Amino acid sequence: MRLSVSIQAEDFDVSYELAHLRANDARIGAVCSFVGTVRERNEGSDVSSMELEHYPGMTEKSITAMMEEAAKRFDIYGVRVIHRIGLLQPQDQIVLVAVTSAHRGMSFQACEFLMDYLKTQAPFWKKEVTPEGARWVDARVSDDK
Repeated sequence: MRLSVSIQAEDFDVSYELAHLRANDARIGAVCSFVGTVRERNEGSDVSSMELEHYPGMTEKSITAMMEEAAKRFDIYGVRVIHRIGLLQPQDQIVLVAVTSAHRGMSFQACEFLMDYLKTQAPFWKKEVTPEGARWVDARVSDDK
């Protein structure tokens, strides 16, 4: 089982990450990936930038535990999570969740499970800068499954 998490300020290359996750594992028949990006509008306001903060060490440990939980719940072979921190602009990539499995159903379910966790429980804090000023962003109820 390949489980890998990175918290980083740098952007990521989705093609590279997926190829690396799939490398040398002929069992894989499905790869499901999700990439989240910074929107230019949120809750009716223009967003000029977003700042993401985290709790170093605790964040990685928490995400790893959730990836291990996904591996127990779903028949998957590997998971790669990258979450960016720092100052981001509209259209910048924020997060990648990629999951491999033999069949698509398990990959889709595990990917959704992990994204729901990242959006609602992972120790990240998002602050958006808008023309009205800066505001902290709360998790949406629809993400909390």
